[in-house]
Amino acid sequence: MEATPSTWWLTGVLGALPIATLLIWWWNEIWYVFGCKDRAKLPPGHMGFPFFGETLKFLWYFKFLRRPDDFINSKQRRYKSEVGLYKTHLFGSPSIIACAPDITKFVYQNEGIFMSKWPNVEIMGEYTIISQYGKAHKRLRGAITSAINLPQALRPIALLVQPRITAALESWAQKGPLLYTLDQLFVGLVNGIRAQRWYFPGTNFYHAIQCRKKLIKIFRAELEKRKRDKLKGVEARNDLMDGLMGIKDEQGNQLKDEEVLDNIVTLVVAGYESTALSSMWAIYFLAKSPEVLQKLREENQALSQQKNGGFITSDEISKLKYTSKEFPASCAPVVWQGFRPDIVQVVEETLRMANISSFNFRVAAKDVEYKGYKIPEGWKVLNWIRFIHTNPEHFDDPLCFNPDRWDQPMRPGTFQAFGGGTRICPGNMLARMQLAILIHHLSAGYKWELINPEAAIAYLSHPKPVDGAEVYFSKL
Repeated sequence: MEATPSTWWLTGVLGALPIATLLIWWWNEIWYVFGCKDRAKLPPGHMGFPFFGETLKFLWYFKFLRRPDDFINSKQRRYKSEVGLYKTHLFGSPSIIACAPDITKFVYQNEGIFMSKWPNVEIMGEYTIISQYGKAHKRLRGAITSAINLPQALRPIALLVQPRITAALESWAQKGPLLYTLDQLFVGLVNGIRAQRWYFPGTNFYHAIQCRKKLIKIFRAELEKRKRDKLKGVEARNDLMDGLMGIKDEQGNQLKDEEVLDNIVTLVVAGYESTALSSMWAIYFLAKSPEVLQKLREENQALSQQKNGGFITSDEISKLKYTSKEFPASCAPVVWQGFRPDIVQVVEETLRMANISSFNFRVAAKDVEYKGYKIPEGWKVLNWIRFIHTNPEHFDDPLCFNPDRWDQPMRPGTFQAFGGGTRICPGNMLARMQLAILIHHLSAGYKWELINPEAAIAYLSHPKPVDGAEVYFSKL
């Protein structure tokens, strides 16, 4: 039987299909790995499909299966890296995943080699602290830390936030069921940080840019008002914006308006969302842990009765210090002197379990070798904090909310909720303090229960129950 042209065509297509599939599967390996010097030293892993890399796999585990830990677990089962390094291609870039305490500590402590590099950094702004280095970063960080994180800053902040917290709790009790939602501008902006860079209407990246423009407009109006007030002799507020407006470099030059605005947007977004989500998870975990809540309630009711108006005094929230000989001061574990141990343990366990930031970004400024493996220049390094916090090698029964585990010191490097090194979150103590104050007043005066205790968890862009942890809320 003589073959027809259509038969030859079909045979050619069927024969080429496996070749094309293999080419697609190995394209990123050919493009990034085979062109790399010392490619035999690259960590194990796979670079995924062209352009998308393993982003589709990431979305499969995080968004659709809602089993985010299996993204790394699947790599461990297949490649069994003994140092916690895997090569991949995520968010548009060849990358190295770092998911063990020793390697993440190495990355954090070598700021000159591993530069902070967030995707879509223009959403936060060109002059934001997360995109600055050297003297510029040190200058901004010093001002921010002084304004929101040192004991002398925390004292007035505590007096400022407690009436607002108690007023908010009172209003919750009067309203009944409450759905925790975030302001849409902040939600839209954050959703675009890790999104694909597609700038057209309907995409997360485009929407985030529009949200940023609106936020800048709001803060610029406030900035201009403060300039006018200063000319009129109005007393400064001595808050974060005033602190940034007053920064001067070695030549006496102040920050430009764009620098002030970019950093205000960054810090308000970071503080607003992280604080809101941490508070939500504390309420969620305590609702599911009646024994823990009862212990908190008994001790904090007794404490509240001793206080003027039930407020925690400034002395109790200002005695905070870092104590660890194995870590530099910037990334040491924290001993909270002044807070009751039960609150401390609940705060730290909430932050460990919530994993609001599953990973953070660096980029290798040059080729780096670590324990026989190579991290190529220009590749991103993703410190996968979530895996460290949920690894049973570091925490017994890691997915169980157990504040009592903090009775014992943790293995160094296994708690990284705020990052580490010189870029550890400059508001880490402020975040802890606000959460501790909320927990104190919650447990002392209110009761609540989840409306949907078995609600599924969504993990993108940040983890939270799909219903926002809706609760029935009332006074005791």
